[in-house]
Amino acid sequence: MILTDIRPIIAVAIPMFICFLVLVFGKWPNLRESFTVAGSAAAAVTVFSMVPGVRAGNVYEWILCPVTDTMSFALRVDYAGMLFACVSSFLYVMVGIYAIGYMRGHHEENQTGFYAFFAVCICSALGIAFSANLLTFFVFFEMLTIATWPLVFHERDDAAKFSGRKYLIYTLVPGQFFLLGIVLTYSISGSLDFAAGGYLNTSMAGSGALAGLFFLLVGAGAVKAGMMPLHGWLPSAMVAPTPVSALLHAVAVVKAGAFCVIRIIGYVYGPGLLKEIRAAEWLGWIAVATIIASSLIAMSQDNLKRRLAYSTIGQLSYVILGACMLTPMGMKGALFHIVAHALMKITLFMCAGAVIVTAHRENISDMRGIGRQMPVTFGCFTAASFGIIGLPFIVGFVSKWNLAQGAMEAGRPSYIAVLLISAMLGVGYLIPVTYIAFFSRNKNGEFTKFKEADLRMLIPLCITAGLSILLGIFPDFGVHLYELAGLAAQAMCQ
Repeated sequence: MILTDIRPIIAVAIPMFICFLVLVFGKWPNLRESFTVAGSAAAAVTVFSMVPGVRAGNVYEWILCPVTDTMSFALRVDYAGMLFACVSSFLYVMVGIYAIGYMRGHHEENQTGFYAFFAVCICSALGIAFSANLLTFFVFFEMLTIATWPLVFHERDDAAKFSGRKYLIYTLVPGQFFLLGIVLTYSISGSLDFAAGGYLNTSMAGSGALAGLFFLLVGAGAVKAGMMPLHGWLPSAMVAPTPVSALLHAVAVVKAGAFCVIRIIGYVYGPGLLKEIRAAEWLGWIAVATIIASSLIAMSQDNLKRRLAYSTIGQLSYVILGACMLTPMGMKGALFHIVAHALMKITLFMCAGAVIVTAHRENISDMRGIGRQMPVTFGCFTAASFGIIGLPFIVGFVSKWNLAQGAMEAGRPSYIAVLLISAMLGVGYLIPVTYIAFFSRNKNGEFTKFKEADLRMLIPLCITAGLSILLGIFPDFGVHLYELAGLAAQAMCQ
C-alpha cells in the first residue's frame, strides 16, 4: 500500500539543517559537535520509525514537486531503500561521535567545514536511499559527489588537492554518462519511476541497445563502488582524515555506488530482461576480476588505510556480483552484504584511526607489539577481520553464505570458488595485521607510553564490532535488516 507520509523528507532534511547549524555555530566547537550528534540521532530515529510499516508492506511516498505530467521529484521508501537508509543513518551517529575524538585528538584544522559537508553527505545518502525515480536518484547521487570532494582534500596540502581533483574526474565524468542513460531511458519508456522487477523490455528497444544503455546507467555506480579498472580514486582518497575514509567506505560513497547498481538491475531492468540480453553476466565477470585483483594488491600494501581501501574494492564487488546473479538468494546476499560490510569496514577504519591518533603510526610494519597496549582496539580489529574473511558467527559469514546459495541458484559454482579464493586472500592481508600487533615484539619499547584510544573513538568501534558479532549470530536482530533484504530480493525477482 502506497501512503503519503512526510517522514522521508524529514529524514533527508535533518542532516541539511544540521549543516546549517554547524556553519552558524562553527566558532563554538562543543555546540557544533552537539548539533552533529543530536541531529544524526534524530535522523536515525526518523528512519527507524518507518521500519515497522515498511516490513508490513507499506510504501511511504512524498512528492516534492512535479517536473512534467509523467515525472516528479519524489521520495519513496521501499524495502531496499529502507535497508540502505538504516545503515547510513545509524553509522552517521557512530562516525559523528568517533569524529569528535579523532578530529580533536589529531588537532585537525577546518573542523567546521568537515562537520558541515559530512552532514550534506548523509543527506545525500538518505536521498539516494529514498529516491522514487532515476531523476531524484541522479540529483542526490551527484550531490553526494560534490559534498564529498571537500572532505577528500580536507588537509589542503598538495597530496590532498591532487586526490580531490582525481576524485572529481573519476566520479563526475561517469555521472554525465549516467545522465545520458537516464534521458535515453525516458525517451524509450516514458517513465523513470523505480518498479520492483524492472519496467524496461525488448519491445521498447533492441537487445543490443538495451545492453548498451545498461552500462551507461550502471557505470557511475560501478565507479563509485571502486570496480576495476576505474578504482584509482579510492586508494588516493585515503589522504583524507580517517572519519572521511570511514564515510567513503562504510556509510555513503561506495555503498551508494553499489546501491545504484542494485537499483538499475532490480528496479529498472529486472532479472528477466537481463537474463535475456545477458548484460549482467558481463558485469558479473568484471566483479569477479575486481575481487581477485584487489585482494592481491591489498596484500602488498604496508599503509593500513590503503590496505583496507583495496579490501573495500573487492568487498563491494561482492555486492555487485550478488546482484548480477539475478536470483533471490543472490540479491538477498548482495543487499545484506551492504549491511555486513558497512559494520565490519567501519570498525576496521575506526581502529586504524585510533592508532593514528594515539600512536601516530600508519604503516603496518611500524605496529609491532601495539596490540598488547591497545587490546580492545585490536580485538575489535581482529573480530571485524574475521568477518571480512567470512568466518562463522560474524555478520560477513551470513551475507557470503547467501551469496554462495545464490551462485548455486544461478548455476554458477565458479562464483563459489571465487568467494573461497577471496576468503583465503583475506586471510593473507588481514590476519598478518593482528599477528604483528599482538605477537611481534617491539624492541624499542615505544608502545609502553600509552594505553587505549580516547573513549569517543573507542566506544563507537566497540559498538560496531559488537553488532558485527551479534548480527552474525542473530541476523534479524534489531530492525530486521536481514528480513528487509529478503523482502527486497523477492520483490525484485518476482
